[in-house]
Amino acid sequence: MAERYKSDLVNWKVILSSKNLLQIIVGAGMAVFAIKGFMVPNQFMDGGVTGISILLHEISHINISIFISVFNLPFIYLGYKRIGKTFAIQTSLAVFLLTLGLLFINIEPVTTDKLLIAIFGGILIGTGVGLVIRSGGVIDGAEVIAVFTRRRIGFSNSEIIMLFNTFIFAGAAFHFGLETAMYSLITYYAATRATDYIVDGIEQYTAINIITSQQEKVKELLVNDLGKGITVYKGERGYLPGSFEIKTDCDIIVTIVTRLEISQIQEAVMGIDGKAFVYTQSINEATGGILKAKGHAK
Repeated sequence: MAERYKSDLVNWKVILSSKNLLQIIVGAGMAVFAIKGFMVPNQFMDGGVTGISILLHEISHINISIFISVFNLPFIYLGYKRIGKTFAIQTSLAVFLLTLGLLFINIEPVTTDKLLIAIFGGILIGTGVGLVIRSGGVIDGAEVIAVFTRRRIGFSNSEIIMLFNTFIFAGAAFHFGLETAMYSLITYYAATRATDYIVDGIEQYTAINIITSQQEKVKELLVNDLGKGITVYKGERGYLPGSFEIKTDCDIIVTIVTRLEISQIQEAVMGIDGKAFVYTQSINEATGGILKAKGHAK
């Protein structure tokens, strides 16, 4: 019932937000520039719907905008059913702008250097995709199909997308040759890394776990000196080889920081206790507590 209720809501404040609209427009524009200025003229491909569309465009010589719009329609519907109306509307807007750009904007090939095409074409389209994702939508349906099928077949998102793209690059190798397919893999890698960077940012959150004999001093450092929120788990330390029976109660101190702050905190903790055990964990998403917007995390 809750999922049905959520899917029936449209958050027009989010959709019409100037920040989100700007990200969708710029993201779609960068994708158009990458596809028409780098990829299509040189028969290079990305993964997902874009890759299939470029492949079929080269085979049939039908305008690529038709394939992109048609292939994204079922994914927009799946997104509406799985995620909600707001997502579906934002995705529809992004795909519509991408389709218009591909249909009406003429862009001369920027370069014929294959390595430059692979790298910069991938970076541009990946950045465009990332900007649209940050706005709350997508311009490629592969991400939606991964979420929709994950629970049904037991594979992770990345595994589903990789399987999806394997057939695309196999088709590229068959139709364009192995060299073009290999360069397309570079394009895909560059696009994926650019998307991850735009979505997660340089300030992707990380959990730092600290086990120390100077736990009160470390807590004071994190909270009072560095302005961090902490969570404390009760645990035991010891159980070392040769002295397994020796153990003591301890606090396991956890704080969420950005990647830029990891080194600073590790050095500060080691300054208090040179024998402290510190390890980090990547966090896909963090919200609430005293966390601020990225760029102002505390």
